Amino acid sequence: MKNELLDDLKWRGLLYQQTDEEGLEKVLNEEKISLYCGTDPTADSLHIGHIVPFLTLRRFQKYGHRPIVLVGGATGMIGDPSFKADERELISDEQIDKNVAGIRKQLESIFEFGNENGAVLVNNKDWFGEMSAISFLRDYGKLLSVNYMLAKENVASRLETGISFTEFSYMLIQGADFSHLYDKYNCRLQIGGSDQWGNITTGLEVIRKTHNDEAKAFGITMPLITKADGTKFGKTAGGSVWLDRTKTSPYEFYQFWINTADTEVIRYLKIFTFMEREEIEALELSVQKEPHLRKAQLALGEEMTRLIHGQEALDQAIRISKALFSGDLKALTANEMKDAFKDVPTFEMEKADKNIVDFIVEAGVSSSKRQAREDVTNGAISLNGEKVTDTAYEVTTADRLEDAFTIVRRGKKNYKMVKFN
Repeated sequence: MKNELLDDLKWRGLLYQQTDEEGLEKVLNEEKISLYCGTDPTADSLHIGHIVPFLTLRRFQKYGHRPIVLVGGATGMIGDPSFKADERELISDEQIDKNVAGIRKQLESIFEFGNENGAVLVNNKDWFGEMSAISFLRDYGKLLSVNYMLAKENVASRLETGISFTEFSYMLIQGADFSHLYDKYNCRLQIGGSDQWGNITTGLEVIRKTHNDEAKAFGITMPLITKADGTKFGKTAGGSVWLDRTKTSPYEFYQFWINTADTEVIRYLKIFTFMEREEIEALELSVQKEPHLRKAQLALGEEMTRLIHGQEALDQAIRISKALFSGDLKALTANEMKDAFKDVPTFEMEKADKNIVDFIVEAGVSSSKRQAREDVTNGAISLNGEKVTDTAYEVTTADRLEDAFTIVRRGKKNYKMVKFN
C-alpha cells in the first residue's frame, strides 16, 4: 500500500536514495515513528543550503511523526570529511557552544515543540563529551573494519589528498549517534543530504551490529539542490543567504526568493514550502500563462520569509519592496532604508551644509555642475524619497537620517548612499 507522505516526497523531488523502501513504507503505514536529522555547528547560523533536510523532517512531523533535531556539539569538533577537498579547521569549544546556541534558535522557527509529536532538540556532546577514548574504541571501534570505511565514497574521495585519523573516525561517531538515538528515542530513520549517504548507512551498520535481528532502522537522502546552471544553491554576489537576520536581513532574504527564475520557481516551491500540491500546480499554470505577474515568486518569498522570520518581518520586507518599486521612500524608517540600500554604491562625506548642486557632484551622482543643475530642475533628484527641484536648496542636518546617511536617487533606479563622518 502506497504511503501518502513518501508519495508527496517523491512528487516534490525530495527522495534521492533510500534503504529498504518497502520496509519503510510498511512501518510508516502502521505506526508513528521518531526520526532524526543532524547538523554540525560550523557557523553560528544555518544558511538556506542547509535547510532542505530539516524542512523534510518537518514534513514528517506534519504527518504525526516525531522529529529529533541533532546539533553536533561533538561531531563539530571533529569535522565531516564528506566530499570536502581539504581537512576542516578545528573550532574552539567556546565557538562551538556559541554556534550551537545560534542554530538551536533558528531550528525553533521551523519545528513545533511541546505537543504530542513535538520536536526534540539534542546535542551529541551530551553523550560523547564524557566518553573516554578507550570506551569509544571498545564499544564502537571494533564494529567496523577499516576496509568497510575505506570503501565509503565520502572517505575514498579524500584518500589522494589525505585524511587525518580524526576525520576518518567521523562516520563511526555519527553511526554511534544513530545507535544512541535508536536506543533512547526508538529513532527508526535518519535523513540527510545526498553527501550523508555514507554516514547514514554506517549508522545502520552500527545498529545492526549492536542489536538483534529485530532492529529495523532506515535511511533517506535528499538530492543536492543546485541552480538551473548547476552552480551551488543559496549563494548570491554578496555571499550565502543566512537564516540569521543580522547576516541576511529579512528584506534581503525575501528578495532572494522573489528573484527566482521562472525555470526554477516551481521546483523551489515544492522543495522549500509546505504549500499543497493543488496550490503549486495552480501557480505552475500561472508561470506558463501569465509569467509577468510573478505570482509563484511572490508566494515563494512570502512562504519562506514568514517561516524563518515571522509575519512582522515579512510585512516589513513587502513594505520596503513596494516603497522601492514606487520610489516613495518616505514611508520607510531609517533602519528599513539601511536594509534596503545595504548593497547600493556608497560615498563618504564630511558633515557640512552644502548646496544641492555641489552635494550631488561631490557624491558622484551627477557628472558635472551643469548636469547637476539640469538633473535638479528636471525633477530627477530625490533625497530620502523627497524630490528636490530648487538648485538653491541646501542639504543640511535635516537631510541626514540618524545624522549618519542620506539616500540620493537620480532618475528612477539609480541610488547612492552618502555616509557622513
